[in-house]
Amino acid sequence: MAPAAAAACRIITVISVILVAGKASADPDMLQDICVADLASDVKVNGYVCKSNTTADDFFSAVLAKPGATNNTYGSLVTGANVQRIPGLNTLGVSMSRIDYAPGGLNPPHTHPRATEIVFVLYGELEVGFITTANVLYTKTIKNGEIFVFPRGLVHFQKNNGRVPAAVIAAFNSQLPGTQSIATTLFGASPPVPDNVLSKAFHIATPEVQKIKSRFAPK
Repeated sequence: MAPAAAAACRIITVISVILVAGKASADPDMLQDICVADLASDVKVNGYVCKSNTTADDFFSAVLAKPGATNNTYGSLVTGANVQRIPGLNTLGVSMSRIDYAPGGLNPPHTHPRATEIVFVLYGELEVGFITTANVLYTKTIKNGEIFVFPRGLVHFQKNNGRVPAAVIAAFNSQLPGTQSIATTLFGASPPVPDNVLSKAFHIATPEVQKIKSRFAPK
C-alpha cells in the first residue's frame, strides 16, 4: 500500500474508533449542543459547569502530536486528551490518550472505572491483556495498525517486548475515564493501607510490605 493510502487508512480507523466509543457512551447524555467546561469554577457537579465565553480552541489540542518521554521507571508514558485538557469535551462522553513505550516498556496493570478503552497501534508491537472477574486472562500480541479492546473496569496492561519504541492511540467512552494503577493504589495510598491488610492479602511478611511501600512513597 502506498504511504499516502496507508496514512489515510489509519486516520479513518482512528476516527472510527472515536465514533464507536461515543456510541457506547458511559457518561450521562448531553442536554445541549455544547457545554465547554469551566475548569476554574469552584462549583462541583458530576462533570463541569459550562462557561459562556467559548472559542474553537476549547475543542482543539495538539497534545497527542508528539511522542512522550519514556525515560522513567516503567519505560512508558500516558498522555491524556480528556476534558481537563480539552474543555470542549465536557458532556460529550469521549476522550483519548497517547501511550508511548520504550523497548521493554510497560503500562502496568490498571483499571479505568468509568470507561471501556480501545487502542490502535501507531507503530511497534505490544503484548496486551485484560483479566476478567473470573480471573481469566485474555492476552494477544498486536502490531502496527491493529486494535484491541479493554472492557470497562477490568484490570489490563500493555508491554513492549520489542527492541524498538512503540505507541498507541487509545479512545474512551468517557470524558474523564479515571485510572487506578493497581500497585500504586495499594502500596502508595495516602493515608496508607494498613500493613496487616496487605500482608494477609498478598501472603507476605510485614517487612516485605514495608519494603514495597517504600518504593511507591512520594519522591
